[in-house]
Amino acid sequence: MKTPLSMQVRRCSWAEGDSLLLAYHDEEWGVPEQNSRKLWEILMLEGFQAGLSWIIILRKREAFRKAFKNFDPELVARFRKADVARLLVDPGIVRSKAKIEATIGGARAYLAMRASGDDFSSFIWELVGGKPIQNSGPIPAKTPLSEELSKVLKKRGFKFVGPIIVYAWMQATGIVNDHSADCFRRGIIRKMGRQ
Repeated sequence: MKTPLSMQVRRCSWAEGDSLLLAYHDEEWGVPEQNSRKLWEILMLEGFQAGLSWIIILRKREAFRKAFKNFDPELVARFRKADVARLLVDPGIVRSKAKIEATIGGARAYLAMRASGDDFSSFIWELVGGKPIQNSGPIPAKTPLSEELSKVLKKRGFKFVGPIIVYAWMQATGIVNDHSADCFRRGIIRKMGRQ
């Protein structure tokens, strides 16, 4: 028996058609993330996504976690040329030398911030005013804030953090709530942002 249209759950249109995307949308996307290491992991994965579709990264996410030692910045920062060579032949991940090296450099930048007394999560959330932004207009590819965050991250030594990548990361980590107005997750995410 078909569910009446009025009783069907409405989601963001990008989440339709793939069970992995649907689960990611319903359980992860847009949830305000406060954990520094997790924020860093997602930023690194967003960098790998550049030029590709997010579903490719989702399908490879566990292989990325294995290849990058569960995105432990202390371990990744120690990667050397042999590790880059190993990763370049790993079929489970996106084999881009520039993106691999950017992730290693990103681990070092993350640790440098921590060594200077800057907690990554606190640093990012302070830059956006401490609370998730509730976007009510059209969903942009980038914003003045993502452009500013991109510049700040680049100054700190991060790569593959252009304003479009940074905006996608802001959406994924709940820095901005971009669930569509009719999506069942919009109100749930808004409430999470108030806690």
